[in-house]
Amino acid sequence: MLLSVVVPAHRVQGYLREALESVTGQWPPGGDGADGQELVVVGTAADGLGLAVAREFAERDPRVRVLVLEGPWDTGAARDAGAAAARGTYLLFLDGDGLLLPGAWAEISARLAQDRPDVLRLGHDRTDWWGAEQPGDALPAARNQLFRRAFWDTHRLRFTEGPYGDVVPVHRALLLASDAGTLASLDRVCVRRRLRRAGTSATAPGRAHFAVIDAYDRLAAGTGGDPRITAARTAHLSAVLDDPGRIAPGDRRRFFRAAGLPGRYSVHRVRRAARAGRARARAAARAARKSLRARVMRALYRADLHRPLDPRLAVYGAYWNRGVACNPAAVYAKARELVPHIRGVWVVSSRHRDRMPPGVPYVIEGSRAYWRAMATATYLVNNSSFPGGFTKRPGQTYLQTHHGTPLKTMGLDQLPYPALTAGVSHERILAHADQWDFSLSANPHSTEIWDRVYPAPYEQLAYGYPRNDVLCAPAPGRAGRIRAELGIAPGATVLLYAPTHRDYRRGFLPRLDLERLPRVLGPGCVLLVRAHYFYGSRAGTGAGGRVIDVTGHPSVEELFLAADALITDYSSLMFDFACLDRPIIAYLPDWEAYRAARGTYVDLLSGRPGDTPGAVATTEEELLEVLRGGAWRSPEADALRAAFRSRFCPYDDGGAAERVVRRVFPVPPE
Repeated sequence: MLLSVVVPAHRVQGYLREALESVTGQWPPGGDGADGQELVVVGTAADGLGLAVAREFAERDPRVRVLVLEGPWDTGAARDAGAAAARGTYLLFLDGDGLLLPGAWAEISARLAQDRPDVLRLGHDRTDWWGAEQPGDALPAARNQLFRRAFWDTHRLRFTEGPYGDVVPVHRALLLASDAGTLASLDRVCVRRRLRRAGTSATAPGRAHFAVIDAYDRLAAGTGGDPRITAARTAHLSAVLDDPGRIAPGDRRRFFRAAGLPGRYSVHRVRRAARAGRARARAAARAARKSLRARVMRALYRADLHRPLDPRLAVYGAYWNRGVACNPAAVYAKARELVPHIRGVWVVSSRHRDRMPPGVPYVIEGSRAYWRAMATATYLVNNSSFPGGFTKRPGQTYLQTHHGTPLKTMGLDQLPYPALTAGVSHERILAHADQWDFSLSANPHSTEIWDRVYPAPYEQLAYGYPRNDVLCAPAPGRAGRIRAELGIAPGATVLLYAPTHRDYRRGFLPRLDLERLPRVLGPGCVLLVRAHYFYGSRAGTGAGGRVIDVTGHPSVEELFLAADALITDYSSLMFDFACLDRPIIAYLPDWEAYRAARGTYVDLLSGRPGDTPGAVATTEEELLEVLRGGAWRSPEADALRAAFRSRFCPYDDGGAAERVVRRVFPVPPE
């Protein structure tokens, strides 16, 4: 057994279930062998609800064990008891309110197989009770280290009693492993600490935090005054002193003296106040410069509005300034072919400028060049909106391409979902729609929805989506080349798993064991995983093997061409993939929750022709059975897909981009 995860379960009943699921959800089936894991949950009889949750997990899986300690609670003693009972080669001390993030186990096991260190430091972060992510602190803690159990036992590493009980064993382990050259680090964020609004005994202000001084005194005595400990002590004690959530203002002078920190406390206070003042001044100066710059840019923009329009300039944007993508990219490419005299310029945010292909002109959002282009371009093309609130001039032509067929409610149809639309101004949405001259429609369903939810006097272009042209007429051999670039062996069955985001959930948390699926389906299966772009450029899956993270791949259309089938939930990608007439599997584990939170136009579970795109599953086991049993490519699934394709892909014939360009731009006669 490779890893034992020890979880202290004291007063964490509201968090414990998610903590345990974050571990067991990454377990391979039957994984109690050399590469497996176990979970050791430690509590006391006083933790009734927490123990009930732990025992529920233990009843389902023998790899979960529950230890009940007698006497008063001590986190260090609980961790020691768990370590003594552990059977794994490595130990991870996960907090009862912490999380092992998705994909962490795959990367951890790969790293351990590569290096076999005595201590593996893990990337970590923290979230507050609103879900806002923050970097993890730099101070060593048990929660973000893996320890080889034999190393832990050989050096008699034990947690000390009371607060800051991990200072001594963690620092000693890091020093010993560093000296032996057996200390390694994994930069990937694997462990998350969840801060609680009500706080814990470890974060509540009080003199209990003076225990950190004693902890470092014990550590110094046991390590012979190692200078590395001196530096760590100063950093840790200073951080505790400056944290108002730990040391109350009235105790700071006493703590400073007891800690023996360098200098005088009065000087420390002055320096601390000066640092805070400088930080506030820098923040105020940045805000003032930003505000001044914005006012200057707006003034220059207003002046540029009096310049004549440039009939040879078109400005493009996609996905809120993320680069060249989607329908605007296909229109741009076709415009370069049919109207080469019109220069296309892309709007991109500064953080995404590295995505711009070589040779493609662009301006940075908010820059002087951006406002000049927005003031003078004759043509504007976007699939979302342009930043900053521009004023559309008479003579400018604005094409809104949209970026998907609406499955979930959009525009004014979101009004019945107040939790979803908190902070959303529907007045601004309608003002934006008032600027459109053309609204592109992928199918009659979209035409109907856009007309109702964005009521404005634009012209509907029922032309299909230009981004899908490549799917209707792919170049010979292109799919094979894409597979080769992804490292997929010839003859493999390629499944693309592409779920959408949830408005009611943060982060990419798939309701699917990504490692298990291709393993169950056999060696000829490869799973491509593409998380929604809201979650960044990675899905957090393990690298290589038969699970390939393609979240950062620049072209979803290329991934479509490489795939034999699509597994998705509520993503509008299903409507585009249907152009290929390849199997679509709707995996809907939280259908009722999604419909309640967001509202939908199409009932994917109904089984009605035109609504359901193919085989359907609502649990992971159902999905595996659909794939193993062949229902995903059965005559019934084919018939459903044909009706779905007929309803949602009637205009897709490979000529959408040309139709759009000829309608919007002045194409010279042939």
